[in-house]
Amino acid sequence: MPLSLPAPAPSHRPSRRRIAAAASLIAALLLPLLAGCQPRRPAGLLILAGKSRIDSLDPAAASRVGVLQVLSALGDPLYAISSEGRLEPRLATALPQLSADGLRARIPLRAGVRFHDGTPFDAAALVFSLERFMAIGTLGYQLSDRVKRVRATGPLEIELELRQPFSPLPRLLSAIFLTPVSPSAYRAHQGKPLAERFVGTGPYRLASTSGQQLRLLPWSGYWGRRPRNSGLVIVSLSNSTALYGALRSGEIDLLLSSGLEIDHQQALHREARAGRLHEAVGPSLNIGLLSLRSDQPPLQDRRLRLALAHSLDRRTISERVSLGVRPPLRQLVPPGLPGSDPAAWPAYDPARARSLFRQAGYCEGKPLNLPLTFRSDIPSDRLFALTWQAQVRRDLGDCLQLEVSGMESTTAYDQLGKGTLPLFFYDWSGDYPDAENFLVPLLGCEKAEGDRCLKGNAALSGSFWSAPGLEQLLIRSSSLEGPEREGLLRQIQRRTAAASPYLPVWLMAPVAWARPSLAPPRFDGAGWLVLADLHSQSHSGGSRR
Repeated sequence: MPLSLPAPAPSHRPSRRRIAAAASLIAALLLPLLAGCQPRRPAGLLILAGKSRIDSLDPAAASRVGVLQVLSALGDPLYAISSEGRLEPRLATALPQLSADGLRARIPLRAGVRFHDGTPFDAAALVFSLERFMAIGTLGYQLSDRVKRVRATGPLEIELELRQPFSPLPRLLSAIFLTPVSPSAYRAHQGKPLAERFVGTGPYRLASTSGQQLRLLPWSGYWGRRPRNSGLVIVSLSNSTALYGALRSGEIDLLLSSGLEIDHQQALHREARAGRLHEAVGPSLNIGLLSLRSDQPPLQDRRLRLALAHSLDRRTISERVSLGVRPPLRQLVPPGLPGSDPAAWPAYDPARARSLFRQAGYCEGKPLNLPLTFRSDIPSDRLFALTWQAQVRRDLGDCLQLEVSGMESTTAYDQLGKGTLPLFFYDWSGDYPDAENFLVPLLGCEKAEGDRCLKGNAALSGSFWSAPGLEQLLIRSSSLEGPEREGLLRQIQRRTAAASPYLPVWLMAPVAWARPSLAPPRFDGAGWLVLADLHSQSHSGGSRR
């Protein structure tokens, strides 16, 4: 039977007419936003654009990719991941010094650093920032789940008291949402976010905010290497066509891929291959996956979960939905991170899937009718759902019928933890590059009963799955290092794959495209575009100190 799969978003295929329309749209939308800039763009000032909304610049409220990307220029973390994947001290001057029992970590801090308001950065300021983050941070659990107490042990040294030994600690402390903020500026905002401004230590200071536009200027008092440009204007637009046209027409200098339509990404990739744009690809730290509610019929039956795992033709789906931009994935830990296991999950095998469906009492006139929910505000999610539905109809139509429906993201995430979505497609992005940040948020469980997670991350993530001893393995993996840890991480993944409460689908990487007048951009090892390195081929706004 011929495969009738949805075409990959034909309404968004670029054409001269669309490009011309996009240019007009940009004139209507973007130029008024830039009217606040000077009439003639100063030499070295660059305009960046993306689809992510910037609704707050407080690290305590930050969780969106676009906000964190901006904070990576305005703030400094204690450590950073280089483009080559090396861990490097930033505001710290050395790796944490651990006590013999691994429960206390002392961190020396850099001297001579000042916040954008001129006040000094020291141990007291860092303690203020970390305690504030643990108290009100949207991602505060990332720190408070591991750290019991923070205290200053000297003017330029802090001590973290850990709840249990935690080997990924330096990588956790590389997360940009842990960037310190000025106690002087935030003291009145200890218990609530300060959304409209940011006072940190990074290479840029926030010069102005206006609706969908931010202006960043180099911080003259910066302790490190000064930016290579004269400043950045960052524009947020929700329209992928407008963003695409803006880069093509030269209205902007650089475009980030987050939220951009797949067809536009593919067209820009072709432009880059032809030498008309620069393309930079960051590390792949974002996975697309299906969550299967494993504690309720029908997916309480492990044979059905495994049948779904074998029914998923990832390669065809990747080609049809993402034009190959998102490679197939059969593990929860992205490749490149220690502990990854490329073949952990069952491979596409419709014959094996049919056998499992039959064992469970389906096929030959009795198909399993299964609701599949996708995020309605993410265009590629809808295309994934329709494509998999068509692929299943082709391969296993008498055994399985997927009933596809969309739900807005915020509502869907709320329903996910309530257990109302038997099969849900979404994505997970690690806040820092370590396997622990992918496995614990999906598999962690505070209270379990047999294979059912009653309370914890596994319930919040929609699978409600656990296994005897699994939580202890996760905890142990975070106390190990090197080959022993990597082996245990692979063991955890294999055990999870055998139960298949999640089905990894594909891998996503951040991409940026720059006009040829710019030097080629680059990402760091945490997936952030290095904004301070951006510069025109004919102009460099900074110099090394």
